[in-house]
Amino acid sequence: MVANGIPGVTPAGGLSHVAGPTDEPLAELTIPEFLYRAAKQNSERDAAIFCEAGERWTYDQLLRRVDRLAAGLLSLGLYKGDRVGIWSPNRPEWLIAQFATARIGLVLVNINPAYRSSELEYALNKVEAKALITALQFKSSNYLDILKKIAPELDHAVPGRLNAEKLPELRTVIQLGEDAVPGTFTFDEVMARGEGGPRHRLNGISQSLSPHDAINIQFTSGTTGAPKGATLSHYNIINNAIAVARAMEFTNDDRLCIPVPLYHCFGMVLGNLACVSAGSAMIFPSEAFEALATLQALDEEKCTAVHGVPTMFGAMLGEPSFKSFNLKALRTGIMAGSPCPVELMKRVIAEMHASEITIAYGMTETSPVSFQSNTQDSIERRVSTVGRIHPHVEVKIVDEEGNTLPLDETGELMTRGYCVMKGYWNDPERTAESIDQEGWMHTGDLATLDDKGYCNIVGRVKDMLIRGGENVYPREIEEFLHRHPDIADVQVFGVPDPKYGEEICAWIILEAGKELSEEQVKDFCREQIAHYKVPRYVRIVDEMPQTVTGKAQKFVMQEAMQKELGLTAAKTA
Repeated sequence: MVANGIPGVTPAGGLSHVAGPTDEPLAELTIPEFLYRAAKQNSERDAAIFCEAGERWTYDQLLRRVDRLAAGLLSLGLYKGDRVGIWSPNRPEWLIAQFATARIGLVLVNINPAYRSSELEYALNKVEAKALITALQFKSSNYLDILKKIAPELDHAVPGRLNAEKLPELRTVIQLGEDAVPGTFTFDEVMARGEGGPRHRLNGISQSLSPHDAINIQFTSGTTGAPKGATLSHYNIINNAIAVARAMEFTNDDRLCIPVPLYHCFGMVLGNLACVSAGSAMIFPSEAFEALATLQALDEEKCTAVHGVPTMFGAMLGEPSFKSFNLKALRTGIMAGSPCPVELMKRVIAEMHASEITIAYGMTETSPVSFQSNTQDSIERRVSTVGRIHPHVEVKIVDEEGNTLPLDETGELMTRGYCVMKGYWNDPERTAESIDQEGWMHTGDLATLDDKGYCNIVGRVKDMLIRGGENVYPREIEEFLHRHPDIADVQVFGVPDPKYGEEICAWIILEAGKELSEEQVKDFCREQIAHYKVPRYVRIVDEMPQTVTGKAQKFVMQEAMQKELGLTAAKTA
């Protein structure tokens, strides 16, 4: 696919309102059609390389594996519209599952590998998942043990006939290990089932799909507690992938290193689908980010592009053996998730040779990217802005009354266009809170827009924080901590951190007569919520700073913690 970067569209009339170009039509394709087209044009070219697993597939080989799994899933009684969860780090099976579920219209539900029992139970029940594809273990997480905490019936279930009290819709568990585990199918078993009869049904099912069908659900932490299932269509994510690939000027000679997680849009859309849009190669260095493994992949596979959050790039540059790797093939990629410090960008360009690295901004609910820098933008533009508007996307910046603001004034960023999600799964109320009747997605981000069309994200309307590229909503952690019988009140907020951008701090008031140590609070969290949501700093206090109306003043708490810890925010321009 011939690419052409981000066209320079500028606002009109002195207002913070800009719409991307529409001269190139949007693609009316489903993911099966999208992959088939790429495989037909690039059949013998590298499609996917999993360095840790030792797997290398051409586009033709990927297509064959996808069809085998799709037919195998059909043989288990899974049909168009059914929800299938996937709970695994970056493994070959993840990639196959992404395309195989789409092949037959199943809705893939991305489950964060860091989830613990309460989060897993909520996610599976929220979408009424009929099947779960799961790793057995990764690092300190024993996924099977976590699953059995909420579905102990698995030990005695016939595979495909699970009947769990706490997971009433879940019937089938497919595990990625080689050895059979009671109550589950192995992934290889399902692939083997796909060798037979159901394969003749695949094309008919794919042809019945609409580009506007829901095909993916991704959970985003909720400001009001429980995570929300952002529901995306083929149309949403295919067109976003195409725009992202064009911004990086991708061709089928490009080789993208993907150390970012597949359960995020960053991995599965900006990585996998962007590569498919151009017939590029997907290179997966390891199951989760490791600086050394990523550098080895960049060198050995002659990668031309790499994705990551700023902390990942910092870790690679800080690797003791960094200078021993040849990165001269590297050209571009995406840095996103949090602001990029000036000195880091200079080093990425000079020492990693990524002179055309781009900055991107978006959110899961917008598929995800709406702004991206150009490969030729200056360093100053790349560290002080998130680039310019994507094609077929419209944005405006408004005040509290919804009025469009003049250029360079701060307000809430609103997004409209093909990229806006279908809604939050089975949650019309929260969908209506986020997407208004005119189709504008209220991002909750504070931004400015300049006269050249460059956007700068300056803060957040609400108190969401970003830790190492992960969106964390304090309210979710607060509601979880309120479950502890000894906690009377809790306020959670972010404080600056040089490594992760922000870290989580919790101020806690205990019930009268109760005692609880800071470490006990962390222990309470560790086995029930994802590791990145566990507060780094915990303080047991007697009272919280409040306004005269009784509203907690988190900024006062933040200032006090920053002073106590000697913390300052990283400069980004």
